[in-house]
Amino acid sequence: MRKLLSTTVAGGAAALALVALAAAPAAAGTADSQFDVVFPGQKPQTTYYVENTGNVSGGVTGKSVVSWGIIDDQVVDNSKRFTSFKITTRIEERLTKTSGDHVVTSKTCDLTKLVNDNYSWFAVDPANTCVAPSAVYDGGLWWSTDATIVYDIEGDGKGAVTQETLGSPLIHG
Repeated sequence: MRKLLSTTVAGGAAALALVALAAAPAAAGTADSQFDVVFPGQKPQTTYYVENTGNVSGGVTGKSVVSWGIIDDQVVDNSKRFTSFKITTRIEERLTKTSGDHVVTSKTCDLTKLVNDNYSWFAVDPANTCVAPSAVYDGGLWWSTDATIVYDIEGDGKGAVTQETLGSPLIHG
């Protein structure tokens, strides 16, 4: 009788675990974007990559990782490239899958010194990662992480440029 009872309890626990997994929301989603920046003079053209990740782990978290590399290895002019390079990472919610986004939390990170001091950067490091404050998860809403980069190229006379990135896939359930 004791063996039958423990087998039944173990089987019931396994069934409950499967039900919980089936009902769990999509835990994370990532989207990648890239854009090129052409500098005046002999500064090297550079491609910038942004990875936006939304995650549900207790609450909703969102981060953006920026990496970059020069297109041509021959650097003639290694002077300052940006007067400003900032990324704003946002955690957004929607009432329905197709409704508009509402920003729940956001954070702006200044990467100007990092991008000016390094022609290439492909490490995932706190220095090139912008993390928005976490939000309380509501499974009835649709969640994503999005980012915008605003940069101003040194010496081009054009002022600030805004670069939108792809938001992470929606998380719901």
